[in-house]
Amino acid sequence: MTTTKSIPIRIGHSPDPDDAFMFYALAHEKIDMRGFQVQHVIEDIESLNQRALKGELEVTAVSCHAYAYLADRYLVMRSGASVGDKYGPILVGPGKGLLTTMRGKRIAIPGKLTTAYLALQLHEKEFTPVFMPFDGIMDAVKDGEVDYGLIIHEGQITFAKHGLEKVLDLGGWWYEKTRLPLPLGIDIIRRDLGPETISAFSRLFKESIEYALNHRKDALEYAGQFGRGISEDLNDRFVAMYVNDRTVDLGVDGEAGFRRLLEEAYQAGIIPEKVELEFV
Repeated sequence: MTTTKSIPIRIGHSPDPDDAFMFYALAHEKIDMRGFQVQHVIEDIESLNQRALKGELEVTAVSCHAYAYLADRYLVMRSGASVGDKYGPILVGPGKGLLTTMRGKRIAIPGKLTTAYLALQLHEKEFTPVFMPFDGIMDAVKDGEVDYGLIIHEGQITFAKHGLEKVLDLGGWWYEKTRLPLPLGIDIIRRDLGPETISAFSRLFKESIEYALNHRKDALEYAGQFGRGISEDLNDRFVAMYVNDRTVDLGVDGEAGFRRLLEEAYQAGIIPEKVELEFV
């Protein structure tokens, strides 16, 4: 049912194929927009985390880690999650060799509030983080500026082309530890929009994801513009990793993984307070 009034919504997402795929139907108004006027704000995930801390955007993608500081202002939408099922952010190093220790090593990190950084701290706390934009990390490792790099986005499947070696998959490690998937990113909606608008937009967003999955070729073509030069095959592979049934709905195990992640972060002293997850 279409609303009779116009509702402007600024929606933040990262410049990556998986996010672009999810938002294809909204960007091109392929579905009934229900009166919503959507303005897309495209920035890297750490920038969106910081904007969410200020409550600047009505709807935005954020890291699951960041939500520990956002629960008072935002609700979690059940649709839109990026979940690693036995895979996730990876730690890479130069050349071949197993990871012997992270202790005392300089590790490039793609942002303080990224879930990748939280998961790495749960694995091992005693290292020196070097914060930098995600797209500069592989060069920093190759140039010897850091010992290892924590890789997110499509770098998870392109690192070998840069002569780097995977030494740790945090999604695989998390599954071995918990037998749960590792939620990495979520989409959140500001509480002050009110129940009616929150409910209507949440349904619209779910429909956008379903439309993309049902019109995969067209959505992939749109998403490919955001792949930083990766091939069509790799674009398809990366999108499939992070846009799937759990993206349509987080599911029981995805929700359990998210709760476990935040609980362990609290117990480890990484986040200051227990977090009550509220979903729409």
